[in-house]
Amino acid sequence: MTWPDIAAAAGQVPPETTQQAVGYPALFVLVALGALVPVIPTGALVSSAAVVAFHQRSLPFAVLLVCAVASLAAFTGDVALYWLGRRGVRSRNGSRWLEALRGRATPERLEQAQTRLDEHGVLVLVVSRLLPAGRIPVMLACLLAQLPLRRFARGDAPACLAWAATYGLIGILGGSLFAEPWKGVALAVGLTLLISAGPSLWRRIRGARTAG
Repeated sequence: MTWPDIAAAAGQVPPETTQQAVGYPALFVLVALGALVPVIPTGALVSSAAVVAFHQRSLPFAVLLVCAVASLAAFTGDVALYWLGRRGVRSRNGSRWLEALRGRATPERLEQAQTRLDEHGVLVLVVSRLLPAGRIPVMLACLLAQLPLRRFARGDAPACLAWAATYGLIGILGGSLFAEPWKGVALAVGLTLLISAGPSLWRRIRGARTAG
């Protein structure tokens, strides 16, 4: 008798089902919070979840569900943050959310984002979601341009789908290379952190060379 049969006979929930029941809501909450506050490495989180899903018996549906949950959570967080930012733009005194966005975007990056928004419209949101530290300057440019929430949401939806699919593919890569899920998780986390930190390190190296 297999474990699912034993569990069913005992009235217990199979481990994989339990992981899904707990894991997907937790993934949604963490990714949505990560879109609001920059303290959660959401890309690494999605890749790790994709690695675990890759090793489940419900492949490929588990991986697709990870990407769907992650994209919906990212979209929810982005729209909430944009709504909060719009309240600050309309207010005379601004808001702490708007000031937080300003503090996370350098004047140079904001100017570049405004130029790209003028040239490409909301399509720039797709690229900004895939570039490390590219989301906030573009979102702030949209706020300063007083882009309606509905128009922002139309551009952000495909951006979140592309973002979730990209980090999901990184998780699939990690899961396919190793039989043990933890090794795939370690590889996926390492790749996502390297992608996130790479541009910042390159700018520092280039600045040091210029100063030298």
